[in-house]
Amino acid sequence: MKHKNTQALVSVLMTVYNREKYIAEAIESVLASSYTNFELIIVDDCSKDKSVEIARGYEQKDKRITLYVNEDNLGQFPNRNKAAEYAKGKYIKYLDSDDIIYPHGLEVMVSAMEKFPEAGIGFSSHNYKNIDKYPLLVDSQQAIDYHFFTKGFLYAGPSGTIYDTVFFNEINKFQDFGVASDFEFNLRATLNKPIVLFQKDLFYWRQHNDQEIKKRENEYIFFNYQIHKSLIFNTSKIEKEKRKQIYRNYKTILSRKAMKYFFQFKFNEIKNIIIKCDINIVDIFWALLPKTMRNL
Repeated sequence: MKHKNTQALVSVLMTVYNREKYIAEAIESVLASSYTNFELIIVDDCSKDKSVEIARGYEQKDKRITLYVNEDNLGQFPNRNKAAEYAKGKYIKYLDSDDIIYPHGLEVMVSAMEKFPEAGIGFSSHNYKNIDKYPLLVDSQQAIDYHFFTKGFLYAGPSGTIYDTVFFNEINKFQDFGVASDFEFNLRATLNKPIVLFQKDLFYWRQHNDQEIKKRENEYIFFNYQIHKSLIFNTSKIEKEKRKQIYRNYKTILSRKAMKYFFQFKFNEIKNIIIKCDINIVDIFWALLPKTMRNL
């Protein structure tokens, strides 16, 4: 069903850097949306290929599309923040220029946010607590507990989320945590407001070797640790005992990662984890224990 423009305007933000292989398909997926009251803002970060040329062609054909080209290369998340400065919509919906959104995707996400205006952010959920009646409003404490003790759904990337624009700006957008900046934002947002969950399969996350997350896996580990230190270990919004448990569980994950590197003879990576993530011999010993013993 096509929507009239009396419904909420959504700012679809597409940041681009050398995506000539995929950007046309990404743009066309937005244009095929059943929800039509959107603006598509494309911000190119000094691409060296034909990305701008391709995007310009679509801009000339559809008045809902606006293309901006940065004078200097900002990098992934600073460019996302830049794109948000141009947004006029009630909601911000990032779609990466190598992903696609399915025709019903925007409609489902916006409908969920409109149903629960108290939520600051919406997530494409993967069977939260075996409940499939979506959309579902979840308070901050429930969401944090589920992420850290059941399934880490807050690792969702920008293509799998939608934000209330006012809230996004109020909590100061993305902060500088490298390739893990989206997780830091998701966590910070969840600590500050309820979230809304909607079903999965609303978009296609393309995986390929040019993705930042694949090129900077070790960087993600280190930034993830910094996020835990800055948001989890020091917040009063999570009970002290739970913070301790989260800390211990995460140190176990890092220690096991170091042990995995040991068997792959990646000794420099081991050194980096130990130094940058404060791993000690007690952490290694704890990680070797069976789960039943660690819980005693």
